[in-house]
Amino acid sequence: MFNFAYPEHIYLLVILPIIFFIYWLSRKISLSNLRKFGNINVLEPLMPNASKYKPIIKIILQLLAILALIFVLCRPQNGEKEDIKTMSGNEIFIALDVSNSMLASATDDPNGTSRLDRAKLLLEKLISKLDNDKVGLIVFAGDAYLQLPLTSDFVSVQQYLNIITTDMITAQGTAIADAINLAVNAYTPDKNTHKALILITDSEDHIGEAVESAKKAAEYNVQINVIGLGSQNGAPIPINKDKSQFLTDYNGNIINTSLNKQLAVEIARAANGIFVNGSSSSVLQDIQAQLEKLSKTELKTVKYKSSAEQFPIFAWIALIFLIIDLFVLDRKISWLKNINFFSK
Repeated sequence: MFNFAYPEHIYLLVILPIIFFIYWLSRKISLSNLRKFGNINVLEPLMPNASKYKPIIKIILQLLAILALIFVLCRPQNGEKEDIKTMSGNEIFIALDVSNSMLASATDDPNGTSRLDRAKLLLEKLISKLDNDKVGLIVFAGDAYLQLPLTSDFVSVQQYLNIITTDMITAQGTAIADAINLAVNAYTPDKNTHKALILITDSEDHIGEAVESAKKAAEYNVQINVIGLGSQNGAPIPINKDKSQFLTDYNGNIINTSLNKQLAVEIARAANGIFVNGSSSSVLQDIQAQLEKLSKTELKTVKYKSSAEQFPIFAWIALIFLIIDLFVLDRKISWLKNINFFSK
């Protein structure tokens, strides 16, 4: 059976007619500009090497290459699947705060490692220690978004972590409640399945209702463990890469952002989890020990055999079309100059 691993990328096909329209429009404008110099039939002999047909051949080759690359992104699969494996594990969502305050230092030192970078480092180490669990990724600031649904493909999770920045969400704030609610709705509906949410934030919740959402999550067997980042003394938020300038209020005073430990602890307690300070040397061990308290659930995982992956074929097709395009020049082919294919 032929299908796509990422069918949502098929919408990229819409760029093909757009590119062709831009090409057609540019050709039309070029022809219009050429007519300003005189009759086309008179001007053509002055450009003996200009080919009428090469440009259209080139754009077709380029469009076919783009088409093949879109299929590569969709990751076509065809063939038998591996046997469905049933393993004991848990469903774990990671909710990562990407508000601007996460750019501040994770310690009292304004020039220290940012909270976001510290969070990524912790998550990379934590994910590498997971085994049969399924992991999903949520990012939140003023809004919350599902970045990656539950998957056993830890490589994909690591890749998504690398591209996370504070620019991903324009609405600023720390909507912890939205992140919790989104995770609850994204888990398997079965209440008997044990679930965990690892919330990584400085807990500066400007919207509220986080504790109430945590209590509701607990009703769905969701354990929430909070990793708090930042110091309680606070740190300024840098607005440039070299950390020489910091965010200020309307009066020009530097804004300090600190860890709201009290809220983080309340959220964790409300959902039968723990709070761990992100600067602690035992943060990963503490989170792992808490996750191990969950009763393991049978999780079904379907994996494709390597032979079922068809995207390398389309990658080679794209490469072939691009190589051909390189050798197709706009000039006429010398030995075809005197041949007219459209008259006797």
